[in-house]
Amino acid sequence: MDKIYFKGMSFYGYHGVFGAEAELGQRFYVDLVLSMDLSRAGASDDLADTVNYADIFTCVQKIVEGERYNLVERLTAVIAERLLSQFPLAQVQVKVTKPNPPINGHYDSVAIEMIRRREDFGS
Repeated sequence: MDKIYFKGMSFYGYHGVFGAEAELGQRFYVDLVLSMDLSRAGASDDLADTVNYADIFTCVQKIVEGERYNLVERLTAVIAERLLSQFPLAQVQVKVTKPNPPINGHYDSVAIEMIRRREDFGS
């Protein structure tokens, strides 16, 4: 299966269990690996034979910036489910990084990564 990569998409969202997270918000980073057959697009050079990268970005942006979830796990799952339902993808790998969760300690970030396949949703 061929792959399309999105690395380091950056969005401002209001996800988290604590009130301050919902009120103040913070930056979230999203990485994607999208699997689909790109042989037609490689031969035709026609956008209709692949996915429009801007549409993928906008889909993720609307979820991260326009919806609110307590858990990064749920945010990650919704991104995966929405991408599979709206685009002709065979599989998605979604990684959501929360660089500043309210944890007392020293670390770079916390991230959730999920892999979902079209057949996981029966579509």
